[in-house]
Amino acid sequence: MLLLALDTATPAVTVALHDGSGVLAESRQVDARRHGELLLPAVDRVLAEAGHTLDAVSDIVVGVGPGPYTGLRVGLVTAATFGSVLGVPVHGLCTLDGLAHAAGLTEPFVVATDARRKEVYWARYEPGTASAPATRVTEPAVDRPADIAAEVAGVPAVGAGALLYDTVFTGVRRDGPEHQSAAALAGLAVRKLAAGEELLPPQPLYLRRPDAQVPANYKVVTPR
Repeated sequence: MLLLALDTATPAVTVALHDGSGVLAESRQVDARRHGELLLPAVDRVLAEAGHTLDAVSDIVVGVGPGPYTGLRVGLVTAATFGSVLGVPVHGLCTLDGLAHAAGLTEPFVVATDARRKEVYWARYEPGTASAPATRVTEPAVDRPADIAAEVAGVPAVGAGALLYDTVFTGVRRDGPEHQSAAALAGLAVRKLAAGEELLPPQPLYLRRPDAQVPANYKVVTPR
């Protein structure tokens, strides 16, 4: 196996290469405005560092979000294009699950990322064990922090959303992962594939409607 992992659902543009035993190389750059600009050079850099070419990749895993539309689609489109050109499977994983895997906590916890608009993407997890990764026990959701304060107060929490709203996520772990790591995503994917688990399809998990909508009193100006 030579698995290429990438994720652009958070401000981090992150890429990693995993050979089934460990991570060979990883790149992570945090810049919420330059996903499209940074991703392909990061892939080239990781492959070069590991001493491989793209045509050696046997599997691709991509973070499917939740995340803002503009950044998220960069990773998904790139993964789909690579999969089509190489003829290899493309697997999806929830971005929050990658952060949970990187957290390595030994008690129930929460992962929260910044959803902008004064909201967070979040989910609850049960801790992992030596033989199994952390388990998500709620579906990913998008909420205003104040609306979930009673559910997350005092609960150990990781991620940029928890750090940003630490008066609500009062159990935030400042030494935990803030942004996504493709190395963690790759490690989680390898464990799940080795266990025979079916991963998600590489489809975006947006959780909310797009900003652009047809006006309510739309006037037709073309001839019928």
